Amino acid sequence: MRAWARRRLPGTLRGRLALTALLAGAVWVAVLTVLFNVALASRLRVQADDLVRTRAAAVASTIEAGPDGTIVVHEPADDRVLDAGVWIFQRDRLIEQPPGPAGVRGRAERLVGRGAAFAQTERPAATRLYALPIMDAADGTRQVGTVVASVDLNPYRSTAHEVLAGSIALALLLLGGLYLVTRAVVGRALRPVGQMSAQAARRSAAGASERFGTAGRPAELATLAGNLDELLDRLAAVLRHERQQHAELSHELRTPLARITAETEWLTARPRDAAERRTAHQAIGAAAATMERICETLLSEARTRTSAVPGSCRPAAVAREAAGRAVTEHPDAAPIEVRADGDPTAGVSARMVERILAPLLDNARRYAATTIVVECAARPGGGVALIVCDDGPGVPVVFAPLVFDPGRRADPEDGHDGAGLGLPLARRLARAAGGDLELDLAAGGHGARFVITLPAG
Repeated sequence: MRAWARRRLPGTLRGRLALTALLAGAVWVAVLTVLFNVALASRLRVQADDLVRTRAAAVASTIEAGPDGTIVVHEPADDRVLDAGVWIFQRDRLIEQPPGPAGVRGRAERLVGRGAAFAQTERPAATRLYALPIMDAADGTRQVGTVVASVDLNPYRSTAHEVLAGSIALALLLLGGLYLVTRAVVGRALRPVGQMSAQAARRSAAGASERFGTAGRPAELATLAGNLDELLDRLAAVLRHERQQHAELSHELRTPLARITAETEWLTARPRDAAERRTAHQAIGAAAATMERICETLLSEARTRTSAVPGSCRPAAVAREAAGRAVTEHPDAAPIEVRADGDPTAGVSARMVERILAPLLDNARRYAATTIVVECAARPGGGVALIVCDDGPGVPVVFAPLVFDPGRRADPEDGHDGAGLGLPLARRLARAAGGDLELDLAAGGHGARFVITLPAG
């Protein structure tokens, strides 16, 4: 059935909708046509019965029943009524009859003595008959005669057939008009969809970044345009992420790769002794390990970005969960205190906030002397601020402008194995979420103070 529909239905949506409306309209028109013609046929039959009953009553009013059971027919002023298909019987003897076929007369004779009754004959002519009894004038209980009136059904049937033909023709005209109007209406309704398709084709060919927009569109198409724009925004974000990831990989891997290249050239330039070769091999191994950490960090960021979808969370609760895990994983480190002014909501997923906080808490744990504080509060201009501070030595003033540069470390000989990518990663994630990450040097005092801003939820 589905295969038949695919082969038979028009290929365009406009044609399919018009044909669907035509089929639905055909069903309704057919039902209404049948009901109308059935009602008309019933009404014509009632009219024929009323007419033949009226004729019989008119003739009966001209008949007088005698005391001996005889009946006398008084001729009316216009006796054409007696010639219009009326039989008069005295008991079972026919005393008046109209001209006509014998078959109809025989059917009339069979109605004699049966009281008031209807009958119908189809041969030799379609005729409706009605028998009206004539009662004795003395006591009114004895039937002394019968008047049988008839009416020709052919005019009624002709009228019914003509009306049927007219209603079928009208139904066909209505269906044709319905199909044309539906095609026009559907075509007009789908015109904005065609325009959107043409816009998409032009922008795809030109690589334009415009969006469809919802202004001036019907409600359904506005929803469609909004969903398409959201999809395009997601695709654009994926493309930006891919380009950024490639650029970051190129940037971050350039330095260790250059070191590996230099050490390799230095080894092959001339023969080296065992100590020099060992030093060169160690340098190459360290650079390779650095490259591995860089790749792992950037790929972890890529996975985080891909899985992070727009959402909302309460940053204070996320910070408390991170603090609890830090105590479990590093029991000897400085404790983390979370302070919250209310319980504001950020328009960022909890996983994204966790990834932004992780490098900051790691740095604070690494350098804090006695305590780490995470403050959460709503910003006056909208959004949420997360402040991570510690009581360690802080960030050197001369290094502050470089703290977010990838691969930069204030003291490469401080003994930890970081690659200088944690803070840059946290800032990129914060900005990707619509916020930012800054080093607050205006607060003064000891220790480092980083401020995360997040959009409102």
